Amino acid sequence: MAIGDIIVGIDIGSSKVSLVIGEVNNFNQIEVICNTTEKCRGIKKSMIIDEDEIALAISKVIQNAEEEANLKINSAYVSIPGKYVTIVQNSITKEVKDKYAGISTKDVASSIIQVKDIDIPEGKNIIDIVADQFILEDGKVVADPVGNLSSSFTLKAQVILAEKDYMRQISNIFKKVGIDIDGLVPVTLAERNLVLDTNELSDNVMLLDIGAGNTDIGVFEGSSFVYTNTIPLGGDSITNDIALVLNIGEEEADRLKKQYGLAMKSFIDNDNEILLNTYSGDSKGKVIKSSELIEIIEARIEEIFSLVNRDITVQGIKQRINNVIITGQGITNINKSDVAGKIILNIPVKMSTGRLLNTVKPIYRTAYALVRYIAARPFAKTVSSSIDTNSEESFWKVLIERVKEFFYS
Repeated sequence: MAIGDIIVGIDIGSSKVSLVIGEVNNFNQIEVICNTTEKCRGIKKSMIIDEDEIALAISKVIQNAEEEANLKINSAYVSIPGKYVTIVQNSITKEVKDKYAGISTKDVASSIIQVKDIDIPEGKNIIDIVADQFILEDGKVVADPVGNLSSSFTLKAQVILAEKDYMRQISNIFKKVGIDIDGLVPVTLAERNLVLDTNELSDNVMLLDIGAGNTDIGVFEGSSFVYTNTIPLGGDSITNDIALVLNIGEEEADRLKKQYGLAMKSFIDNDNEILLNTYSGDSKGKVIKSSELIEIIEARIEEIFSLVNRDITVQGIKQRINNVIITGQGITNINKSDVAGKIILNIPVKMSTGRLLNTVKPIYRTAYALVRYIAARPFAKTVSSSIDTNSEESFWKVLIERVKEFFYS
């Protein structure tokens, strides 16, 4: 982390756009300067359906943040759904320029430049390089090879690619707002260090972020980012099902989902009666059993996990996953979701217990995780977003002119 760097993170979800501004303090921790969110329905089933609506929501969160923080935002890092991301595993062995002086920063920089030299499929662009492991010539694995006496080292990395069409759409949206994009970061890659606990960070895990309209999949083998994708179903799908089947308004459907949220009928203690206030059928004030409501919830949750199961099975990675960690506003208020997931996936499933989860409100978690991820980038000269301010302090004047430049770019 670079002390004083200010990072703007924007998460474009299926129900909202959220923004977090964080500054790296003297203890290499993120201090949140401000956060803000706006409702947005410009994305449906993980596809951009209304660029103007998204641009308007981004414009509003930018304006709110600028007023609150008394600064001008010129650029931001942005989340990208797993659906549009491809991960390529690559490794190279680098000869050290001066083995008696030890591995230098230039040696590391050169290795990352080389590791991104892959055949890029048509229609995709590189958006990130994740330096995963550095292995010295004696086989020792180190997080930072700089200074080690070794005549060579091997870098294992993930080359992150994104679909050009989606990048073009996002670029158009941000051009309308007058904001530059610092970088695109896959949702689950950003969330990994926030959602997983210490033991899970070294395990082979699948992270499922079940949001309003999408479920993002991220598979990690220790520190290696192995696979990501997006299933176009989430918490809103459950709400819509309840509204449709029971013939009630969506607001009441969402309230009932949260009030009686249970993923499996077999766990019902009391099959209470529920009065439907917005029932639009022939008779007013229809009464149903809570089991009827939970049956609707159960069916959709079963479908979400079944689609995830099919995806990781087709990809041939299911047998390598030891544990599944669930997070996301679309599922956390529905009890026994982890049990339903375990039954369908046949893998241990648990709700996230990451110690940092409670440090930020759920609506800002992905944007905050994005800021944390960028701040922790190793071997980066600076990660600051482009910020202007009315402050006359020289520190801020330096930030105004600072250009983001990862050494490998």
